[in-house]
Amino acid sequence: MIDILFFGPVAERAKTRQIRLDYREGLRWQDVRDTLQTRHPEAFEIVSIVAVNGQRVGEQDTASLPDGAEVVFMSAFSGG
Repeated sequence: MIDILFFGPVAERAKTRQIRLDYREGLRWQDVRDTLQTRHPEAFEIVSIVAVNGQRVGEQDTASLPDGAEVVFMSAFSGG
């Protein structure tokens, strides 16, 4: 299984904080994004940060996800 977490405004727009997807060999975080983006387009309009197993990733990171991976989608944030 792959655990997908949404934080902050992304979770609000997706109307959920967590989704579990079946693992399949060769699955990349971009595949997860593309699948979920069709279900929750309004949430992915504001996604600007993606992390896999606690490490921030970008488009150049094309490694396959391991079974049991955690993928996090969030928007930019600022603190004060």
